[in-house]
Amino acid sequence: MNPLVELHAYGQSFWYDNIRRQFLQDGTLQNLIAQDGLRGMTSNPSIFEKAIGHSADYDAQIRELVAQGADVDAIYEALVLADIQAACDLFADLYAESDGGDGFVSLEVSPHLARDTVGTVSEAKRLFTAVSRPNLMIKVPATPEGIPAIEALIGSGINVNITLMFNMAHYEAVAQAYINGLQRLLADGGNPHQVASVASFFVSRVDTAVDKKLAGLDDPAAVALMGQTAVANSKVVYQRFKEIFHGPAFQELQAAGAARQRLLWASTSTKNPAYLDTLYVDQLIGPETVNTMPPETIEAFRDHGRVANTLEQDVDKAWELLDNLAELHMNLDDITEQLQVDGVIAFEKAFDALMATIATKKEQFVA
Repeated sequence: MNPLVELHAYGQSFWYDNIRRQFLQDGTLQNLIAQDGLRGMTSNPSIFEKAIGHSADYDAQIRELVAQGADVDAIYEALVLADIQAACDLFADLYAESDGGDGFVSLEVSPHLARDTVGTVSEAKRLFTAVSRPNLMIKVPATPEGIPAIEALIGSGINVNITLMFNMAHYEAVAQAYINGLQRLLADGGNPHQVASVASFFVSRVDTAVDKKLAGLDDPAAVALMGQTAVANSKVVYQRFKEIFHGPAFQELQAAGAARQRLLWASTSTKNPAYLDTLYVDQLIGPETVNTMPPETIEAFRDHGRVANTLEQDVDKAWELLDNLAELHMNLDDITEQLQVDGVIAFEKAFDALMATIATKKEQFVA
């Protein structure tokens, strides 16, 4: 059986960490849904930069917009909204069949708003209205300024995908923001069953950062821990998810129709070629989770993925590994806080590169 399809039997949904207009139009996305059991899609500034800047898929629409006198910002938004709306429509049946459990497409607010709570809330509401699809999720980073924005958006009935989470403190703040937002929504007479959220916990980047520091220690005990931190970090966070959303803190909201905020494993392509290319899928399979995979990871897992409830395996060893890191004076909290800072910067750079590409194409078409 196709391992991608098997994931759903273990309670995990796999989403497509990619978007490109050609794939929306030539049947690529429909085939992933029909043949591989794809259940959602995520996008980010880096993905759109590759799609728009490295293909001719969007040139016809850019020419039309240039002829209408649109500026770079208007062109960017028109291109992105068209793709997101088309993707939402392709997932509409799945969204309905799953009663709002899956079939979501994620669109990120400008990364330049990552430190602006008010700006994030305003932009998220505007984009949610502009797309006008119930299966849209707005992506908001788990920065200190993003946390109150998440609560406000959930409280307004807007689906939110929280991104750039790397440690337990990030996760607990995000889970609490979701719960607080649902309570606000319920108090205001809203229906919590009509809002959904996922908490996107980043994986491979943790190993990349930690392995670099471990290699620099020149200690066999440190080398023995390489390539294991990201999975261990994710497994202990999953245990916290179960405590929060299967515990008394969520019972009242669940009774009112609210859905649990699933953990979503992000950044699941293997960066180190010495590691198995399906590492961050094989080892993170479990109920009420999502794994969003780029195309190369989907291909690899379809070919040789191994399906089992791995999230519940070796949890004690995961805690032990994190303790071993501390004994080596590796401060995982400091490392992961820096990863969030670096992640915001990386998305800002990708967003700026995308806007520069659109500006260049605009000038060419004007000429």
